[in-house]
Amino acid sequence: MRLKNIDELLAKGFIHRSSSPWSFPVLLVEKKDTDVKRMCVDYWALNKVTIKNKYPVSRIDDLFDQLQGACVFSKIDLRSGYHQLKIRPSNIPKIAFTTKYGLYEYTVMSFCLTNAPAYFMQLMNSVFMDYLDKFVVVFIDDILIYSKTKAEHEEHLRLVLQRLREHKLYAKFSKCEFCIDEVRFLGHVISKGGIAVDPSKVPEIPKEVHGFLGLAGYYRRFIENFSKIAKPMTSLLEKDAEFRWTNAQQAAFDELKKRLTTAPVFTLPDQQKKFIVYCDASRDGLGCVLMQEGKLIAYASRQLRKHEVNYPTHDLELAAVVHALKIWRHYLYGQRCEIYTDHKSLKYIFTQNELNMRQQR
Repeated sequence: MRLKNIDELLAKGFIHRSSSPWSFPVLLVEKKDTDVKRMCVDYWALNKVTIKNKYPVSRIDDLFDQLQGACVFSKIDLRSGYHQLKIRPSNIPKIAFTTKYGLYEYTVMSFCLTNAPAYFMQLMNSVFMDYLDKFVVVFIDDILIYSKTKAEHEEHLRLVLQRLREHKLYAKFSKCEFCIDEVRFLGHVISKGGIAVDPSKVPEIPKEVHGFLGLAGYYRRFIENFSKIAKPMTSLLEKDAEFRWTNAQQAAFDELKKRLTTAPVFTLPDQQKKFIVYCDASRDGLGCVLMQEGKLIAYASRQLRKHEVNYPTHDLELAAVVHALKIWRHYLYGQRCEIYTDHKSLKYIFTQNELNMRQQR
């Protein structure tokens, strides 16, 4: 830790020696696919009593929706993004940490602090506010520039680099890509054709059920009947459930991995075109598909809740429709859409004289 972390941080001025009355322990965490260990300060106790910054962090799906029609891309990754934010001098002693070499304190933002993502997102949005939803996507310290033509892209790229220079924000050149027709961004592969899963992010083995399901769930829009397939694994996470990895769990893992690595390229939604929603329900769960002009935009699914297991079939089919309208409300609200279901009785729900309380909800 001394050579790779402390000395480097001292040389850059990111930390200095401290005599603070506060102190937090240090953990060493291995970086993925390397032998390098990153120093992490355990600010759990401090984060617990910190007043949370409520600045919103964008939903990944919402960020991608604005890429409709883009053909040329550039990606910029800021160098040690959080470390480019200075800490107010009066707060510096509060984030001191202890090592076997003594007590130190950060002079810049540590990524282990609970408000770090919100403050950095606030900074980046303020820097690029007049470019957002036009030709720039920002998520924490990752910047994506997108354009419809190469000539247009060169101008967009110039504006973004100029803005970074004005605000003294520095990029890591080795992680940047410029003027390409396919880009890997936030775990997805984006191109003119649409959006797909980044195959390099798919794990080879289920090291930990929680972690694998979290990663797979991140890509659930690409997997038809995700909840049904994952059910044998999610059952292991239920309260008081015995952890037994059987053939059923292994089959679920293998199927999810297969579907992640063969997931189709999804079309980006166009708000000027009509949406089509297909819904289905069974005793295994609810499933929905969102499409435009015969092209896939997203899948959605969920398992049945305990009280829904005893629902009659027509109420389950209605629950699938409601699930689709809720999860895709940001697409469908105020838009003309068509909803297809294979349960004919639902067509009469709008003409019934009375609905039961469940149907009214």
